[in-house]
Amino acid sequence: MRILHTSDWHIGRSFHGHSTLEALSEVLEVLVGQVEERGVDVVVIAGDVFDSAAPSAACYPLLTRTLAALAEAGAHVVVTSGNHDSAARLGFQSALLRDDITVVTDPLSVGTPVTIEDAHGPVHFYGIPYLEPAIVRHLWPGAELRSQAQTMAHAMDLVRRDRSARGGRSIAIAHCFAAGVEATPGVEREIRQGGLDNVPLPVFDGPDYVALGHIHGRQSLSDRVRYAGAPLHYSFGEAGKPRGSWLVELDAAGLSSVEWLALPVPRPLVTLRAPFDDLLSDAALDAHVDHWVRAEYTDPTPQIDPMRRLQARFPWCATVAHLPAEARQDDGRGYARRVRAARDETEIVDAFLVHVREGEGASEAEREILRDVLDARAMTQAQS
Repeated sequence: MRILHTSDWHIGRSFHGHSTLEALSEVLEVLVGQVEERGVDVVVIAGDVFDSAAPSAACYPLLTRTLAALAEAGAHVVVTSGNHDSAARLGFQSALLRDDITVVTDPLSVGTPVTIEDAHGPVHFYGIPYLEPAIVRHLWPGAELRSQAQTMAHAMDLVRRDRSARGGRSIAIAHCFAAGVEATPGVEREIRQGGLDNVPLPVFDGPDYVALGHIHGRQSLSDRVRYAGAPLHYSFGEAGKPRGSWLVELDAAGLSSVEWLALPVPRPLVTLRAPFDDLLSDAALDAHVDHWVRAEYTDPTPQIDPMRRLQARFPWCATVAHLPAEARQDDGRGYARRVRAARDETEIVDAFLVHVREGEGASEAEREILRDVLDARAMTQAQS
């Protein structure tokens, strides 16, 4: 049996104010093509199908179209909900879906598998929707569920208990933060409290393969416990990280092989750091004109209207940061002392510029303009 492990589609997520629906649609079309070309039997989507608990109307057609295309490509699809999803919204139509598409959102279904046969017999797929301890602990009053780690351990105990009774091969699908993974700061919504909610790797013992979601970069915690990551880049912190899914193959004895299937990156992300004039004119940066750009200019002083000027060269410039190459040297005088020490209005203005421009006062050209303006004002006051 061939199983494609994907996760964290985040349908509806924006990227610095730009919709990602079109790019995600392109990538998911490639994923559907891979399913057909590689003869995939089952596609598992390990949570965070949507980016929001209340996705916009435009998000639903993409999900419906993709699930139908996966099924038409010959795959059974098993979907679980993640911490971004609303289990109610994702699961409300599950009873109306075709037999080869299963959406698992009910916590009480944990331990009850979706069973799919191949030439060697049954394979049991144990979907574990995202379980918030405070919300689900009343469902299992005999268990202590105060953390993600405890809740996932209880869910996996239910899986192992059922698996022991049924026998055969099995796949677990979960959405959590496992111990030992590397998160991308500001990307994965926090579902931990300190380090207490990191789920230890031994919790996942038992199944032949564990398909995890929540972390946006691919990671292998062991040969049989993996994150596939998101199909798109949703942060500059993810730039350079591969996008794709895991192709898992089971033989009669269990896990046989795992292969990475790469997905295209519609628009690569790049961070460009240089003086502002170089960002605008350096020919070596021409290769990034069609990329998503985070620009970091290193000039000692802030530039006027930097985003508009940068977008004239990089139309997909999404963010601009002023990060001076040299840190401002504090002489200990402070702004108030500089103002008090000023002998005339020109020096007062210069003290202000030193304060707001990382220690750089007025240039000679600016001083000439200041003198002209102040002289004109003095003349006007003398004539009034």
